[in-house]
Amino acid sequence: MTRSLRVRALCALAVLALSVFIAATVPVRLGLDLRGGTQIVLETRSTPTTAADSEATDRTVEVLRGRIDALGVTEPTLTRSGDNRIIVELPGVQDPEKATEVLGRTAQLTFHEVLGAAEKTDKGTQKGKERGPHRERVLKDDSGEPLRLAAASLTGEDVKSADARIDQQRGTGWHVTVDFEGKGRDGWAELTGQAACRQPGDPARRVAIVLDDKVISSPQVDPSVTCRTGITGGSTEITGRFSHEEARELALLINGGALPVPVETVEQRTVGPTLGAEAIEASAWAAVVGTGLTALFVVAVYRLMGALAVVALACYGLLSYAALAGLGATLTLPGLAGFVLAIGMAVDANVLVFERAREEYTARRRPSIRTSLAAGFRNAFSAIADSNITTLIAAGLLFFLASGPVRGFGVTLGIGVLASMFSALVITRVLAEFAASRRVLRQRPRLSGIAGAGAVRARLLRRNPHLMRHPRRWLAASAAAVLLATSGIAVRGLDLGVEFTGGRLIEYTTTDPVDPDRARAALADAGFPRAVVQSSGDDNLTVRTDELTNAEEDQVTETVSGLAGQAEKLRDEVVGPSIGEELRQGALIALTVALGSQLLYLAARFRWLLGSAAVVAMAHDVLVLVGIFAWLGKPLDGVFLAALLTVIGYSVNDSIVVFDRLRELGRGRRTVPFPELANQAVLQTLPRTVNTGLGAVFILSALAVLGGDSLTDFALALLIGIVVGTWSSVFTATPLAVTLTGDTAKKPRTAKPVRRS
Repeated sequence: MTRSLRVRALCALAVLALSVFIAATVPVRLGLDLRGGTQIVLETRSTPTTAADSEATDRTVEVLRGRIDALGVTEPTLTRSGDNRIIVELPGVQDPEKATEVLGRTAQLTFHEVLGAAEKTDKGTQKGKERGPHRERVLKDDSGEPLRLAAASLTGEDVKSADARIDQQRGTGWHVTVDFEGKGRDGWAELTGQAACRQPGDPARRVAIVLDDKVISSPQVDPSVTCRTGITGGSTEITGRFSHEEARELALLINGGALPVPVETVEQRTVGPTLGAEAIEASAWAAVVGTGLTALFVVAVYRLMGALAVVALACYGLLSYAALAGLGATLTLPGLAGFVLAIGMAVDANVLVFERAREEYTARRRPSIRTSLAAGFRNAFSAIADSNITTLIAAGLLFFLASGPVRGFGVTLGIGVLASMFSALVITRVLAEFAASRRVLRQRPRLSGIAGAGAVRARLLRRNPHLMRHPRRWLAASAAAVLLATSGIAVRGLDLGVEFTGGRLIEYTTTDPVDPDRARAALADAGFPRAVVQSSGDDNLTVRTDELTNAEEDQVTETVSGLAGQAEKLRDEVVGPSIGEELRQGALIALTVALGSQLLYLAARFRWLLGSAAVVAMAHDVLVLVGIFAWLGKPLDGVFLAALLTVIGYSVNDSIVVFDRLRELGRGRRTVPFPELANQAVLQTLPRTVNTGLGAVFILSALAVLGGDSLTDFALALLIGIVVGTWSSVFTATPLAVTLTGDTAKKPRTAKPVRRS
């Protein structure tokens, strides 16, 4: 074993040992779409006296944290997003209306001296508005009688704590015990002492407790309280025929205090635990089946080296899981799909190495497995690095420009790319070089799987077709495909998801199948003519509408239940119009920046001509994929955006492999016409393109068939993208580069030599 091999082996063992330790001790945090719960995005609003800046939002977060802790939610998370947005995740909470009500209330708690009863007006009573900051106000008490109240003597800031209790001995039911602190103790004694000087039955013997301009309790001071002395000790009870939930909520709001600024719910997502569990199980089956099929394919094509690559893929899975756990990343449903997808992408680096090793073996007079492998790793490195860097660019854009589950997909994809590079360039190399040094492979080289050209390469060598002889014909075919696909946008339009348009999306599981047209007609009769109804499977129904009140949402659910016998909500998403517009703009920015970043990187690594050709091919793939989804009537949502950016990364990967070979061929053959060089580059890289594409297709087919309804569209988009991306790299990017060169007879213009690292 050489010194370099020993170093790589020790490095691989150290990383794997650390990964095993992390995987065994640190659990991965699941997103709400996998474990069920509610995510609420709140936006702080400025008032005439307080600006909703980052400081006010931070204070709001702390107040909300206290309220959530009092709700008893397990493992809640609160994070500030930007200057005025707060993301609240409540695992296990399936009643978002209750949670939103508790979180959003400003809870302005005040304690007032009652001056007496107020006269009723013709309209019933005066409005409860204060006449100046220190003057009296009129509010209804808890029985509906109007009271004249003095200015507030105490506020919620004077309260130390509040607790909901029940007194079973006295039979008074639930009440709230309030403890005052600091000056609040003396203030409470003075307030109750003034009331105690009034005669029993006089309204002025009462103390009014007001929450958000509503009298929640106005108890009379007990006769045992002394005039001018009041209730000492700083503790009192609020009674008012509370139920357990009412007393608990009141205590929660008093403990939480007042929000520094008002908040508004701009986005809300609720996922039932059943849907999350089904998604995990479906994805797990898809991973097992897809990985198994991919492993069988790799072993069948590359034999022993393929088997070693499968071992490296298993290590890749361990590395990715440990990285997610160690970084504290949240694994979401798109992220889980990205994890499964990255298994297929991890095959690509191994295929690149093995195909280059096959080329080296067949080109040498006295070939050996060991030297061919070393040359394969060396020659494939630049293509592996370039293709993975472009994918990392897409993952980074998802992280910085997207939000929610799509951002989680970017994190998972980025981790997967880095782990796949380590598994291919370190783990696979250690295993392959160790096996290549064994006597059994020296005596039986065909067991290795790289001692030969391979079926695809052998057929291409025999026929040697000139695919780039008429490049404009391929470009015409690509243009026709774009025209046909994009006509779907003009004919059927784009079905933007609720994330981009704003509104409400509710997914139900029904006991009986429901025809979407029948449900659409019933909802129109119920007052929702713009409702969009879609079915998935036999028992799932999705309803997308404009913004709904809670009462309107109940009516929609009642209408669906009337058609289906029984309907259970699996998912409930509410997106405000402002945040929908922002997500739309963010998606366009992400696509624009992705194309621009890819162009700059490719221009730096190759040259503007090849970089422009690759970017045009990417745009071709984007238009075709969007157009096909328009024809199919599929929604374009955040998960589709994740798939689209992944397709961009995959497309440029294919183009990079071809252009990397074109650059290599042009270094020593500057008199060969550019179209001939391009044709040779396509033929030499076509085996890698076919084998990598088939490996990814196995994974994605398993996701499409076994991944459940929530992953079907995602897998479908990627399957279309792989087919279109494979076509465009060979028959769009390369013919366009040949056409742009515009010179078949003169000395070809190839890329400048790039020093290998």
